[in-house]
Formats: sequence, structure tokens, C-alpha cells
Amino acid sequence: MDPTNRGPEEYGREHDRSGEDAARRRQSRDPLTPDFGHQTPQQSRTVQLISGDFLLTVNPVDGSEIEPCRPGEQPATPVRHTAAERADRERATAPPVPPGPPGPQLPLLERQEERERLVRLLARGRSVRLTGPAGSGRTALLSAVAADCADLAPDGVVRLSGYKRTTTDLLYNLFEAVHQAPLHRPDREGLLALVHGIGAVVVLDDLEVGGVALQELLDATPECAFLLGTTPDVAAPTAESNLEEVFLAGLGRSSSIELLERVVERPLTDDEANWAGDLWFESEGLPLRFVQAGALLRQRDELRTDPETFGDEFDDEPGDAPFGRAEAQDTPLPSLGEGAAPAALLASRLSEAARDTLHFAVALGGEVPHQAHLPALVGDTHADAAMGELAACGLLSPAGSRYRLAAGILAQLEARGYGEDADVRARTAAQHYAWWAGHPSVTPERAVAEADAVLAAMARLVLGDRAGQASAAVLLARSASPAFAAGMYWGAWEKALRIGQEAARIAGEVAEEAYFHHELGVLALCTGNLDRARAELEASIGMRGALADKSGAVAGRRALALVADRSGGPGENERTPAGEEIPAARHDESASPPGGISAAMSLFPRQAEEPATLVSRQSSPAAGKGGFSGRVAVLQGARRNLVAVGAGALLAAVLGTVVTLGATSGSEDPEGQNVTTEQSANEDDSESGLSADEPTDGTASGDATPGKDTTPGASGRAAPSGSDTPSPGTSGSDSGPTTGATSSGSPSGRPTSGNPSPTKKPTKTPTTSPTTPSTTPTESPDPTETPTTPAPTTDPATSNSASGPATASATSPGTGRAETPDSTATVA
Repeated sequence: MDPTNRGPEEYGREHDRSGEDAARRRQSRDPLTPDFGHQTPQQSRTVQLISGDFLLTVNPVDGSEIEPCRPGEQPATPVRHTAAERADRERATAPPVPPGPPGPQLPLLERQEERERLVRLLARGRSVRLTGPAGSGRTALLSAVAADCADLAPDGVVRLSGYKRTTTDLLYNLFEAVHQAPLHRPDREGLLALVHGIGAVVVLDDLEVGGVALQELLDATPECAFLLGTTPDVAAPTAESNLEEVFLAGLGRSSSIELLERVVERPLTDDEANWAGDLWFESEGLPLRFVQAGALLRQRDELRTDPETFGDEFDDEPGDAPFGRAEAQDTPLPSLGEGAAPAALLASRLSEAARDTLHFAVALGGEVPHQAHLPALVGDTHADAAMGELAACGLLSPAGSRYRLAAGILAQLEARGYGEDADVRARTAAQHYAWWAGHPSVTPERAVAEADAVLAAMARLVLGDRAGQASAAVLLARSASPAFAAGMYWGAWEKALRIGQEAARIAGEVAEEAYFHHELGVLALCTGNLDRARAELEASIGMRGALADKSGAVAGRRALALVADRSGGPGENERTPAGEEIPAARHDESASPPGGISAAMSLFPRQAEEPATLVSRQSSPAAGKGGFSGRVAVLQGARRNLVAVGAGALLAAVLGTVVTLGATSGSEDPEGQNVTTEQSANEDDSESGLSADEPTDGTASGDATPGKDTTPGASGRAAPSGSDTPSPGTSGSDSGPTTGATSSGSPSGRPTSGNPSPTKKPTKTPTTSPTTPSTTPTESPDPTETPTTPAPTTDPATSNSASGPATASATSPGTGRAETPDSTATVA
């Protein structure tokens, strides 16, 4: 039936079918399903790999995340590749065979002596440095020697490319060529330990490092024999390297003509032989020049056969020839200048796709895109065949797993105007690579193989001044850098991040600049450069904080916490050695008084000498004790501080009260009577000596009754112990104790037995002039006062005469210090 006009049999199930259709439509309109006409968005490519003891998650959206490896996540010890696996890897890393008919197999002329010498040196375990100019056939000789040394070392022959590679890159490439460790990149120490045991013949072409960097490579691999191919402009090795030097010169005249005949695949005419001789003198016998000269002769032969072979090579109109065909012309030989610099002439006779490929190569600084990218870049589905044309003409040279322009070709093409549209071509290549590198179907290994061309496109755009070029470079760096990180080519990862960061700064894209700073910080943390990591992460966190990017800021803070943990805390100089605890803080505090606070309080009313304040220092716990003892010491010191502060405050309050009472009592005149003294009692006035607490008998104020003891009352007056009425003469006695200077009574008024003697000879300190005596009649004591304790016996012989005023000097017991009252003593 017609699906548009349904038949009668379908009407009965119309309701059911409509319900099914509605259910399907609702399912297709689910929020997780895109609308019709839109492709399903691809998920971001997230890769987890192990770098040292870190777990690195390469996240192309928010930035890479790094954390310590949890127990059990460390990879196993890398195992070595078998011989079959090494052979497969060597074929995979070789440059691809250009499409098109294969070219002639060229022999290795005049290199047999050097070949045998190199094999002998490598068989003895010696490392050799083969130096020759570009185009001298150095790569062909290295390939022949590598085939001869296949069975010399236990790990076989390892072919590496030193083109734009550092020493660190070469060490990691050697590790990956020998060991099988997927998604595992050891740290520096682990890498050196692994490559130290590699025993292989390492054939390293296009080496660009020398001097100390080359010595570092040799020292890290003592079991390897190196065959290093380099140019004379590279720095020479150090004297300690012990490298054998082999210099590669050009071919002779006869060998050069033979090579030219092999390229042309026919014998040369006399004119061509003479022209080849002149070319040999001009090019110094470099084989590359004769390969290119042979390409010129082949094109000349094709032109002689069919003038229309190369299209617009000649300006003659087809209508000028009979029957609309161009006549065969005798094409002259190229000039000597064209033979020495044949790039422009060779390119003019190539296809349009081949010339466009050369334009892109010039825009990328000599890097030729892989043949799989040429159809998209050129816009021709058969553009990949251009690689075969360029390789047959000698315009390309292998560089690792790719091709680049041969030596001297870039300068020749730029001189003929191939670089005029370089910025446009570079931007086109950058846009293509940005889409390609971010596609989920592209593996990191394929992105790493195209790293040189991608980096060249970014560098060209950053240096340009056209609008939008910096933004295109940012997009390319954003797409390619995660692929380089996942592909273990961290040299290209760092270059892409730095170029992207500069491009983002120029374009004013703060969010992208923060991303590149974060990635550079993570990379520095993985490589052990903590200072660089801290600077980059702090810059990223600041920018993302200004943009309110919470997720990015959190990722940056996590990485920064790892940097702080690896650097030992806030600062390098503040770290504590392992096994030691940070000493407890020291406190300067007052020690508790001897006997406690209660004993100190009992001394205040007696005016005892204030105990000296002891300042002690809290000793730090010894190294090696636990942190708990340090915290306990801090808490105990805090309690002692509180007790000391309280005791000090109480002491100050009591002393202030005593001083205030003394000053107030000294300024008042009790009952209008004042007693002045002018002579101190001393032990010379009596045979038995005079105690400071014994009253003296004065005649001017009345004699005391012998045999009766007197004691100071509550008001400070002396009262007899045997009568309720005290003697009137005792009130004015200068032996009465002064306020606050009682030596035999306690503050509570309880009696003390015995007459304590002073421990030190009292000091005679006159307080008034003896020429102005003053006597004041005493006042009768209050009859209501009752003595509380018996007074000590008064010796009549020790009483002083009233003819002269007496000065009372009391000595505090136990101190031996004389306490001198004011000039006017007041009897309270």
C-alpha cells in the first residue's frame, strides 16, 4: 500500500499506530537526543596516564588534572619488545612510501670504505659521529650500516630521528623503542635507571645537539653504541665523549656522472656529460644535486617528446602548430645556475596540486603535510599523488616518519615568490589541523607524527599581523596540545602550550590564557620544576577567579596543593627534618611564689620582704618527642601564666592597701599627741643588749612598773598585763612598736613567747636634729582597753633618760634590715 494514502485495513488500528508513532516521536525528542539535522556531539577525549608517581588525567575541556597515584595503581615494570615487535615498530615509524610509480633504486657509490669502518667501530662498542653536509648521502649510508649491524647488540638496532629533538626527548624515544609501557612515562630517575641497561646500536640521524647535551645522552646510556649523523654546523662533542669522528665528503666526478645516468636511466650525451662536469665542480659532488639534475634531464626528455606534457610551460598557442598540436622542439639544457638551484624550474613543470603542496610547505617553514592531509588542504581528491612527484624530483628529504623540503629548497622557492601567500596558507592549515587534532577518531600517535607541521602553523600565525590569526593559533593549540600530552611527546606539548599562551595574550582571550597557564603548571609539576609550576598555577587561578570559573579554579588549587606538598610546605626554608617535631612556642612567665599563694598572702601584713620575681623560660621539648607532649607543655604554661597573673594582681592590691593605710595614718595626729624621737636604741646601752621588740623605760614620760609586762593593745598602746589600767608612762615610751613593724606579735594578735633577738646589728639612723628636742605630754590610755597578750619584761637598765629624745629603730626579724620610721612617729 501507499504509505501516504493508507488502505481500509489500516483504519481499525489507527489509534494504536498513532500511539506508537507518538511514543517514537517523544523518544526522539528526549533532551539527551539532538534535533533532526544535527550530528551527535562527540565526547571529549580524556586519557589517563602515569607520570612518575602522579596520575595525570588529560582533559581537553577544563584542563588536565593531576593527583598522586593511589596504592595499587602503579604500573608494572616495563618489559622489552621482542625482535618481531621491534621490526614492526621500525616499519611503522618509517616515512610512508610516496604514491605513484616507484623511482629507480640508486646505488651507494664511493661509500664502501666508510661503511666498513663504521661497522668495525660499532662492533667494538665504540660510538661514532658521522659528519657530512646536507645532501651528501648521509641518511643512505646510515641505513646501510644499520642493516649490517642488525645482530650486534641484544636489543638490536634502534633508529631514531634527532630532528628538532632535545636530549630528554631522545632518551624517552629510546625508552619507548626498547620497552613496552603503554600510558606510562617514568620520571627522570626512573628513566635513567631504565635506559642505563639498554644494550643496542642506536642510529641517530639529523642530530641537533652537541657539547654538554650530547655528553649527557652518552652518559645516560653506557651500554649503547651510537652512530650519530649530523651536519658540520652542529656543536662539537666534548673531549670526554671519546667519539670517533668520520667525515663524509662529496662524490668524485666519475661517480657523480654514474649517479646521474642511474637517475635518468640512460647514458648521457656528450653535452650532458660536459654539463654534469660543470655541475660537479659547482656543487662539490653532493649526490642530492645530481638527483635533482637527473630530474631536470627527465623533464627535458618529456618536453622533447610531448611539448604539452607540462601544460603552460611554453607560451606558444596550440593553434600555431599544424593540426592544433605543438611541434616537438629541441629543449636546451638547463643553465648552470638552474642546475645548482633547480627548485623553481622543477616546480614549474609539476602538477597544480604539487605546486600547491610546495606553497603549504613554504608557509609551514619547510614542513610538508602528510599525504593524507593534502586532499583537504589543496581541495583535490588526488592531491596525495603530489608527494610522489616531489619525491621523484629530489625536493623532499625524510625526517623521521615524515618528509620535509630538502636542503636549500625552501630558500630557492621563497626567492621565486612562493611565500607571498604564506599567512593565508598557514591559516588554512591551522584551521584544518584544529578540526583534525580534536576529532575523537584521531589517535594521539597520529597527532604526534604530525606535530612538526602543527607547531609550524601555530608559530607562523603568532608572528603574523593579520586579523584573526592569533585566534586561529589559540584554537589550534587548544585542540592539539591534549593530543601531544596523551601521545607522550611532551616536548611538542610544551611548545604548543607556550605558543598558545602567547597567542591568547595577543588575542585578549583571558579564559584560554588561563587554560594554557594551568597546563604549563601541570607539565612543570610532572617534570619536577616546582617553582615554575607554582608561578603558572597561581597565574591560572588568578585569571579563573576573575572570570568566576569555579571548576577551573578548583583544579588549579588542587594542583597547587601538590606543589606545596612536594616543596615541603609554605617555603623551602621552613621545612622540618624528617623525624623531628616543630618545637613548642616559648613563653616568658612568672614562677609561682614559694609555698603557694596562701603562704605569700600571710607575709603581706607583716611587711616581709617581697620575694623576688622569678622569670623562667619554658623549655622546648627534645627532638624526637611526640607532638602531644609539646601541646601539653603549652597548656601547662598557659595555666601557670593565669596563676601568675592572678597572684601579681592580688599582690599589687594588698601592697596598695598597705601603702595607703600607712600614708593615711602618718598624716593624722591621733588625739592631738605627737611623739618625736631623736635617738635610736642600740645594744651598747645595756649589757644584755636591747631587742627591737622590747619596750624602753623613759623618765620623761613615767617609769614602768618593774615586773609587769606590757604589750601593745589593739590601738598600738602598751598595756600592763597585771592590771586593767595601764601605766600612764608607757603610752609615751619610745619602745612602743610602730604600726606595721611588730616583730613579736602576729597579725591576728596571738601572743608569741620569748624575746627574739635581732639577727643583725641595728643601724643608728637619727631622723631629727638633736639640737631641737621636743617632748610632748602623753595622754592616758583608754581604761576600757584590755591587753590581749602579756608584754615582754622591761629591763630598767635599758631604759633611756628623758633628757634627750630617743629615736626608735626597729629591725625586722629574719631580715636584718633596719626599718626607719618617718621623722614624726605616730603612736596609733
